[in-house]
Amino acid sequence: MAEIIIPGPSGRLEARYNQAENEGAPIALILHPHPRAGGSMQDRVTVMLHKLFVERGFSTLRFNFRGVGKSQGSFDNGVGELSDAASALDWLQGYNPAAKLTWVAGYSFGSYIALQLLMRRPEIDGFIAVAVPANHYDLAFLAPCPSSGMVFYGSNDVVAPPLDVERSVSKIRTQKGEEVEWEQIEGADHFFRNELDRLRERSAAYLDRRLAMPKRAAPPPRR
Repeated sequence: MAEIIIPGPSGRLEARYNQAENEGAPIALILHPHPRAGGSMQDRVTVMLHKLFVERGFSTLRFNFRGVGKSQGSFDNGVGELSDAASALDWLQGYNPAAKLTWVAGYSFGSYIALQLLMRRPEIDGFIAVAVPANHYDLAFLAPCPSSGMVFYGSNDVVAPPLDVERSVSKIRTQKGEEVEWEQIEGADHFFRNELDRLRERSAAYLDRRLAMPKRAAPPPRR
């Protein structure tokens, strides 16, 4: 794993990157939880997601949002962090121009940013969102959701309660051929303290199932 610095809209972004050996390997961007709550790219759920994609042959990038670790800038209530994510995806795509698939995954605040990025980048083929704080952020912008993906959440989560997640996700409209699924991890709290292995197992099962499916038709070019 390489420790790298990539350009961001507010200066440098500190990142960790694994380059796949195969040309044309898929790419994945991983987004960490809330900076004001101590979130960083070294968060255990974020690291787990990174490793999950690396093990499946993805060129995988995770980074610190502005103001975290060695990343420059300061917290911007999600607006600047979305710009950070877009810049990171630009770098990842530029470094892997022949990538056949593009995925994004995020945990907590990072999952909210991931879903917003999904709406702005039609080339994203799939997503995994963990513990989406649906009680803090309105997910109505997913109308319709342009890619298939999975939302995982814990049955004992008091930070992002299950009922709020289920209520929000159940209202998401999807485009033809796309499907947004959700799955509860029994016994897990917001931090998956005793259920990280279970989350990894279910995330791996979903990703493996999706990767076995035919690739969707390519989206129209961005303008």
